[in-house]
Amino acid sequence: MDFAPTRAAARARLAAFLPAAGRRYAETRNADDGPRAGGRSNVSQLSPWLHAGLIGETEVLEAVLSAHSPRAAEKFIAEVFWRIYFKGYLEQRPAIWADYCTGRDDALAALAANAGLRKAYGEAVEGRTGIQAFDVWAKELVETGYLHNHARMWFASIWIFTLRLDWRLGADFFLRHLMDADAASNTLSWRWVAGLHTRGKHYLARADNIARYTTGRPEGALAAPGLAGDEAEPLTEPQDYGRQKLDLPPPVSAADFAQPFALLLHDEAAHHAP
Repeated sequence: MDFAPTRAAARARLAAFLPAAGRRYAETRNADDGPRAGGRSNVSQLSPWLHAGLIGETEVLEAVLSAHSPRAAEKFIAEVFWRIYFKGYLEQRPAIWADYCTGRDDALAALAANAGLRKAYGEAVEGRTGIQAFDVWAKELVETGYLHNHARMWFASIWIFTLRLDWRLGADFFLRHLMDADAASNTLSWRWVAGLHTRGKHYLARADNIARYTTGRPEGALAAPGLAGDEAEPLTEPQDYGRQKLDLPPPVSAADFAQPFALLLHDEAAHHAP
């Protein structure tokens, strides 16, 4: 898949995916068929361009709804809305990000002080755990900068509940390598898998589920022996992150541009046209 960082490439990928955005997406979206030269046909793979702001969620939804009914495209629309929801959720709860950064730094420091923990972490990020599926995804992430969404959930679950590694180290690993490493979606998705986002509701990867949805990979169905069973408990934390009212500036008017101004471009809005 060519993830050229241009708006033209984003629109071309959207156009190519549109025929599959309806019922075909709903029926095949969970399958992780592995990286392929032409890209994954069962998912949009628009996230790197959405992350960079080269194409917008509204634009994507309008295009999909011009080709499919809301009912047929319901599953894809829901995935786009997850992005929007996570953005707004973290924006209104900035302490989640601040605490994540502090916890991540503490967890990284702990690696330096604990040889056993450092060894386990090294085996995980280098794909040497002995769990075939996990090891394949760890290497694929580093080599390609992308993982199928279902694989990300399985990976995070194994990291947290089977390998017993700090979830913040896993989220950091994703942020370091994913082309679409969106701070909100990444942090809150890891928290959801761990049982922190929706308290008491965690996600446990199962070997049979992984095998079922990876049969289309070039190497065949991936094995995942020795995963944590149903008895694994969700993570907990003492703090409760309440919603804060946003302190947003007023809309920009034409008069604002009569004075000198600066345009700041950052990782999650690298395109200035909107």
